Amino acid sequence: MQKNMQFSREDRGQMDSAGATATTAPRGSKNEALIRFSDFGKNFGKGAKTVVATRAINLDVLSGQFVTIVGPSGCGKSTLLNAVAGILPPTQGQVIYRGAPVHDVNRRVGYMTQSDHLLPWRKVAANIALPLEIQRKPKAVIAERVNELIKLVGLDGFSDSYLSQLSGGMRKRCALARVLAYDPETLLMDEPFSALDAQLRITMQTEVRDLCLRLGKTVLFVTHDIDEAIALGDICVVLSERPGTVREIITVNLPRDRDLRRLRSDPHYVETTEHVWALLAPPSVAQKGRVA
Repeated sequence: MQKNMQFSREDRGQMDSAGATATTAPRGSKNEALIRFSDFGKNFGKGAKTVVATRAINLDVLSGQFVTIVGPSGCGKSTLLNAVAGILPPTQGQVIYRGAPVHDVNRRVGYMTQSDHLLPWRKVAANIALPLEIQRKPKAVIAERVNELIKLVGLDGFSDSYLSQLSGGMRKRCALARVLAYDPETLLMDEPFSALDAQLRITMQTEVRDLCLRLGKTVLFVTHDIDEAIALGDICVVLSERPGTVREIITVNLPRDRDLRRLRSDPHYVETTEHVWALLAPPSVAQKGRVA
């Protein structure tokens, strides 16, 4: 059985081990699904060596939503992003983007991973300009766009700096600016802040969420960090162990303009993170309660 789940105090402890469909938009939105996973499944290998990564995933992502995805290692979180990007075709079902199945590279999305993949022999401005150069944009257009992006991500004064002269947070800002260079409507983010220390991580979380909301971007954000998933998400999709299916879809009832640094004292935030932890914890650990 499939169901769409909105978490509340009364719902605590309820779960569904089958697929689920999200239909909750950002508050006030009546948009139809921008991205739809329809009975999506992905296998790797052949014959006896076949690995079923995901199966029977049904999920709607609405335009402008910030969707976080959590689940055990190997459950297919990154596979979902790769399918939306057109990198991995489905084995079963479909991934539909703006009403059409994704069969090839999806040029409407931008992808940001754990590694920034910046080019060390290029300065900041030249790294950001790379996607525009590939598109063969005029030099004047590139220069104007790069200057806009440098200001947008807070790298003023560092356009002529090499990557070795940047802090970890500044490199992430440069990588984000490069992803935004060709103005994708959807951002696919695969644990982009996992290597950062706690203070820098919350700074980048705040800046990226605020920026995406301001620009009206749709975001699919993969993380292993439950606190990060609830802090950032409008909805949080919890996947099961491999083969990954949608175990539960949780609507995060926090203000869209939330202050991430003050969430730890918010009762809904605390309760929701506890609920997700209980879903993902091994049975023996979940029965004993949360451990430090």
